Amino acid sequence: MIRCGYCGHEFPEEEGIRSCGRCGKPGSCRMVRCPRCLYENLPEPQVIKKIKKVFGSQK
Repeated sequence: MIRCGYCGHEFPEEEGIRSCGRCGKPGSCRMVRCPRCLYENLPEPQVIKKIKKVFGSQK
């Protein structure tokens, strides 16, 4: 889950809008846009995803 830094909306990374292709950043842009306000956010780090996966499965 990503929490938008502008509006606070929480959304799964798959729901966000990926790489606009117009920002001019070298290489591939990894930013994820909020589907509600279109603010660009950093994707959730892999280490956080792994921690959530480990602790999320222990219910």
